[in-house]
Amino acid sequence: MNFHEVRFPASLSFGSVGGPERRTDIVTLANGFEERNTPWAHSRRRYDAGLGMRSLDDIETLVSFFEARQGQMFGFRWKDWSDYKSGTVTANVAQADQVIARGDGKKTEFQLVKTYSSGGFSYVRPIVKPVLGTVKIGLEQDQMREGVDFEVDLNSGLITFSAPPPEEVEITAGFEFDVPVRFDTDKIQTSVASFQAGDVPNVPVVEVRV
Repeated sequence: MNFHEVRFPASLSFGSVGGPERRTDIVTLANGFEERNTPWAHSRRRYDAGLGMRSLDDIETLVSFFEARQGQMFGFRWKDWSDYKSGTVTANVAQADQVIARGDGKKTEFQLVKTYSSGGFSYVRPIVKPVLGTVKIGLEQDQMREGVDFEVDLNSGLITFSAPPPEEVEITAGFEFDVPVRFDTDKIQTSVASFQAGDVPNVPVVEVRV
């Protein structure tokens, strides 16, 4: 797979602009009512990394990172500073942040997820790029031990228990995570003169499915 398990410099993604994007097909009927459908089960995030550039050193770091990824060829990790924790951004990660599943006494493998809820409705987002050393797993109120009770695949977000969680036991998780992305352009145009005058390059980044 064309993906490098390396994070875009977090100091440069700080200050970037972006967020989730949805695709909705809307058909207006003859009576004025609408039919709305979406071909996407999950949202796709887009960012502009150029807004995080603050100095010529930042530009040099960006160009090096871009060249090492060969433009759009290889994906990479991205820290979305507005949404990178299982709970709220201002709170510490806790094992009870998210309910990811319930045990059935047989299954040992579970996907990390984050649920977004509002007004009685919710969206469950698969988390495929957890951050090393941040994942906490619980069974009901008991915290599990990584390397003993469970293992985490940092490349897929899969949690594997050493023994199946008991039937109907709530499996909870807390974690930090990155977004798998790639550059959405094969060129970066910079100018020392324009950058010093306050003009920053346009560096589009888009989420990819992995």
